[in-house]
Amino acid sequence: MSSIRNTLAVLVIGTLFSCENQVKEVKSLETELDSVSYAVGLSMSSQLKNGFEDVNKEILIQAIRNGLDSTNLLLDSKDIQKTIQTYFQKKQEENKKKELAKFEVYKKEGLAFLEANKTKEGVKTTESGLQYVVLKEGKGRKPKTTDRVKVHYHGTTVDGTVFDSSVDRGTPSEFGVTQVIKGWTEGLQLMTVGSKYKFFIPQELAYGANPRPGIIKPYMALIFEVELLDIK
Repeated sequence: MSSIRNTLAVLVIGTLFSCENQVKEVKSLETELDSVSYAVGLSMSSQLKNGFEDVNKEILIQAIRNGLDSTNLLLDSKDIQKTIQTYFQKKQEENKKKELAKFEVYKKEGLAFLEANKTKEGVKTTESGLQYVVLKEGKGRKPKTTDRVKVHYHGTTVDGTVFDSSVDRGTPSEFGVTQVIKGWTEGLQLMTVGSKYKFFIPQELAYGANPRPGIIKPYMALIFEVELLDIK
């Protein structure tokens, strides 16, 4: 959306520069108004280059001239915003797909890991694809989606890199059962108070394509050791 706003600003400021003004090239800035005008032009051109490098300069200049003269308009005013918005939404989607394509390696790595892991002794797999191992079974009750829980946990990527750990911090965490990733919400409801499970979470039950900035990359499968200490 910022690209759209920047481009709209450029088109508005661009009306200051007709073809006639471009022909007469200024060699120096004589007045304060000259300096401000030039500064605004440089600022807007920078935004245009950064936000819309595909711009057709000739058509842009023609649109400015047509807009100033209110003649030979090739778009109705009611279609201007829709045309700009549609284009930039499409560009954003294309750019996001290109960016996410770089992370396909993590998706393949996670799938290969989980495929091999599910055959190991003690590993159970739920219908959703969540895998888990019971490290210690408790005797308390199981949490519901309406509950808050108190837990200790230790989270790693499939290669063993630690990205978060209440165990390392020495302080348990508390949160609602539904305030976490899908794999946690499902996994917590399998546990009884006093239990300790190890969860192997597919990317679609973790952060998928949209993790927080940091160690976790798009499409990463994750591993958590979770101890359910209490239900609030």
